[in-house]
Order: sequence, then C-alpha cells, then structure tokens
Amino acid sequence: MIEKLTDHAIELLTKLIETQSFSSEEEHTAQLIQDWFIQRAIPFERENNNIWAYNKHFDESKPTILLNSHHDTVKPNGNYTNDPLHAFVEDGKLYGLGSNDAGGCLVSLIATFTYFYNRENLNYNFLIAASAEEESSGPLGLKSILKYFKNVEFAVVGEPTLMQLAIAEKGLLVLDVAVKGTASHAAHPNQDNAIYNALPVIKWFESFTFEKTSDVLGDVKMTVTQVNAGKQHNVVPSHCNFVVDIRVNDAYRNEEILKIVQEAMPENVEVTPRSLHLGSSSIPKDHPIVQSGVRLGRITYGSPTLSDQSVLSCPSLKLGPGDSTRSHSADEFIFVNEIGEGIELYIKILEGII
Repeated sequence: MIEKLTDHAIELLTKLIETQSFSSEEEHTAQLIQDWFIQRAIPFERENNNIWAYNKHFDESKPTILLNSHHDTVKPNGNYTNDPLHAFVEDGKLYGLGSNDAGGCLVSLIATFTYFYNRENLNYNFLIAASAEEESSGPLGLKSILKYFKNVEFAVVGEPTLMQLAIAEKGLLVLDVAVKGTASHAAHPNQDNAIYNALPVIKWFESFTFEKTSDVLGDVKMTVTQVNAGKQHNVVPSHCNFVVDIRVNDAYRNEEILKIVQEAMPENVEVTPRSLHLGSSSIPKDHPIVQSGVRLGRITYGSPTLSDQSVLSCPSLKLGPGDSTRSHSADEFIFVNEIGEGIELYIKILEGII
C-alpha cells in the first residue's frame, strides 16, 4: 500500500508543480487536492483555498494530530534555467517550482493521512490540512481555519527538513523604523540631518544583544534589511526610514522584543511593528512524537526559517522531505526517492505513538 501511495503522491506533486499557485492564487491546486479526496471517497471541507479532512473513525473523546503543509508557492526568481511550471525528472531529481517547498512535504503528508484514514482503535484522531497563503503570511491561510479544528493536541508541519526533527522554530518580527530630522537645503548647515541621526540607531540594531538565549534556537537575531531616505541630491530629508528583520527565539514573545526596542530608542525615533502574531514555536524534546523520531535515528535541531507553525497555539514539530536550502532557489527540485522515504518515515514515527 505504501508503494502505491508513493506513486500516487509523486503523480499529485507533478500536477501541483504544473499548476500555478502563487500565494493567494491557489484555487487550481486546491482543486487538485480536492480531487485526491474525492477519488478516495474521503469527506473534506474547503474554505477559500484551504482543504482539510478528518480520519474516518474520528472520536471527539480523543486528542487530534494535525498534519499540515501548504500548496502555495513564491514567484520564481529570475535565475531559473528551466520552465518553473514544467515538472520533469532528471538524475533522480523532480524539478519544478514548489517541488521542495513544500510540495514534497504536502503530498507525503496527504499520503500518510490516507494510509491511516480507515484505521480503527487509534489513540489519536488525524486531521490533514492543506493550507494556502503560507509564503505571504496572508489572512486567508491556515490561521483563518483554525477555529474549525477539533481537539488538536499537537501538529506536524510539513516543511523540508531532510526528515530531521525541527523541535523549535524562530518567530519573525518586522519593524519599520523612522528617524526624524530637519529638512533643509543641502548647501546650508544642518545639525539635525535625519540620515546622520539614523547611523547610531542602525549601529544599535547591529550591536545590541538580548540577554536570554535558547538551547535550541540560540540568540535573537536582528538585521537591518532596507534603508530609504531622500529624493533629491540637494535636499536634506526630514526622515530616514529603515526596516529591521528580527528572528525571535523561544525565550521571548514578540511583544517583549518590541518593548525592549522601543524603550531603547531616543525621542526622535518611531518604531512600528508590521505584526506581532508570527511567534516562535516549539515542542518539548521529551514529547512522544519527538522521541518516536529519535528512536528511528532522527536528530533534533532548531530551525531559523518561518512556517505556518507561527500561527499555531499548540506544540508543533516541523518535519518533511527535501532540504530547506533548496527552497526559493532557481531550478528548485526534490529527489524522487525523498518522497517515498518521507512517507515511510512519517508513518513509522506516527505508528510509534498511535
């Protein structure tokens, strides 16, 4: 059965690759996922471009395991040498946009859910959710359907981890920083140049160290990623604006980070967060699902990249076939055999607790 499911999963992944599904434009890949469930007589729900389903013998008295991955993609970058929407296999690699992030994970989890769908007398229920708008953290993604989910105790989020156990994930806080000054003609003296005022503030973001570190995720990391000021060579601007990308460990909430930053700023600096909801995620190392993976030779680590884990309030494990370093790269690919290995390992890890 696993071999047959693997073949069908690879077939589904091929179709997904060849169907455009940029964030907020996933209606056609949602239809392909619906077709998988229709063909197997599995009841499902859909809202916008999110699809979810429960196992056949769902029991409200039991806790639920959420299996989640996304079917949207980023737009292809300009360095592709292949057609990003053409799926083909070469040297054991299945090429195409979204093959690695996160199509391989998604089809492997769908196959795993299908494997357990008819199973009776489980310790847990299963819930599969194929979500939209993950790449853009959009409002109509996983967060919008969490209210419909029943008894979720923990989640397995499908992202490429080489099937190793990412037991924690850094959160994301993006800040817009505006440093004020006084506008003037460049030919005249000005002791309140907004650009010069911004230099020590930028330096603060470069050098400041947060006190609390994490055994799994390390330190909070702040990076200035964009700077903008001025429109004419002969005009000193009134503001210098820059953007700070902050990767937050599990020792802090985003609100705490924001407060520390704002309190450290001088009066001429305004700090505005774009959002506060993309928090860090984790699952205890001694959690049964983690220990089941460890018994199978999997290693644990902390992930620096963001996923739909950030919108979940339950413990969550990031786990999936593929390699995170291939994500968003030109000529994206996943090894075909990673799909079969992923399905087999998902099943073995889950069977260790159910």
